[in-house]
Amino acid sequence: MDVQINWGSLLIEGDFLFAGNDLASDMGLTTAVIVSLFTDRRAEDDDVLPDSANGDKRGWWGDLVSPEVEGDRIGSRLWLLEREKTTPETLIRAREYIEQALEWLVDDGVAAKVEIEVERTGAVETPILAFRARIFRSDGTVTAYKFDSLWEGQFNGL
Repeated sequence: MDVQINWGSLLIEGDFLFAGNDLASDMGLTTAVIVSLFTDRRAEDDDVLPDSANGDKRGWWGDLVSPEVEGDRIGSRLWLLEREKTTPETLIRAREYIEQALEWLVDDGVAAKVEIEVERTGAVETPILAFRARIFRSDGTVTAYKFDSLWEGQFNGL
């Protein structure tokens, strides 16, 4: 069970939800997926940082502590794409970053498999990177998350 986060595409941010005077809880995967995709994972040594990073490799401070599982880290490297053009190479990198961020779902037995689709949408002059993550649970249920723009998201159940 997680604290429930509601994704707001207008301001491109997540916010905690309340149930009365307490934080609401999320029994599903929504909060886990949002945290996995939109928390900045530390850049690898060979990653090219965007100019806006000013040399900062970002990352969650908790990853500096020894994880229970070797190499286990939180978040995604999608932030590295924030100034990239929507080229075929960018789509490939985005897919890799999303798969890496959600890999823990399969590794930890939360999901049987995760499928990612990444595409270029929008007008020719202003292309947008969009993606869908479909999470297949071992009980046969499937949950889909669609993000119409790399930094704009919405939950769409199947």
